[in-house]
Amino acid sequence: LMKHYTRKAMTVTHALHADCERDIRLAREWGLSVDKPTLVTPGNGGVRSDVFYPPASREPGKEPVIINPRGFRAYVNNAAFFKAIPLVLEKRADAKFICSSMAGESQALQWIQELKIEHAVQLNPPLSHAQMAETFRGAQIVVSPAIHDGTPNSLLEGMACGCFPIAGDLESIREWITHGQNGLLVNPNDPQSIADGILLAIQREDLRHEAAGLNANIISARAEYGMNMKKVGEFYRTVIGNW
Repeated sequence: LMKHYTRKAMTVTHALHADCERDIRLAREWGLSVDKPTLVTPGNGGVRSDVFYPPASREPGKEPVIINPRGFRAYVNNAAFFKAIPLVLEKRADAKFICSSMAGESQALQWIQELKIEHAVQLNPPLSHAQMAETFRGAQIVVSPAIHDGTPNSLLEGMACGCFPIAGDLESIREWITHGQNGLLVNPNDPQSIADGILLAIQREDLRHEAAGLNANIISARAEYGMNMKKVGEFYRTVIGNW
């Protein structure tokens, strides 16, 4: 039934605005005509560079801080992420983990207790954009353990703040991250894979530094809010004008 209605929807669609090229490819496969216009931009319009920007400097030798900004979503494997934490702590006992929008979450609290990682984990309530930006600037690594995804806004925002990205190896994420260059792609279902990525990123300050420069250029060129919203405005004016 879903297959039938998906194909039907694609055949009557006048235009498609998506947050990743993967979705455009799938839409074409499901019946979106090649002559229908498409646009790809981040789902929230892009990254606001006046809010999300890197710190002026980072203290060398500072304790590693890792942030998971994804909160609880069905397609984010937080179970694997939490199980990766003790594996990291075995080799880097000074590592600290910040989890966004998880304060008071019973499942997160249960994992923390079972894994005996209370000393290393901070569960944050939902924060404003400005507060999230400050949190990103206080971390070195951002982790997105999604098992399927489009373009995660919070991952781009973390990259804009200079965090080294570690994410599930997904087609949509590969549109932003080249493994071993400006981030690492891991198996989001495997705690050891996530832990290995985090430990490598902690160890390789040179890789983090190089990635921060690459990611600043990527965000500026492809994810900046003003530029993307201009494209969005032009796209919708064209679509409505042609309708």
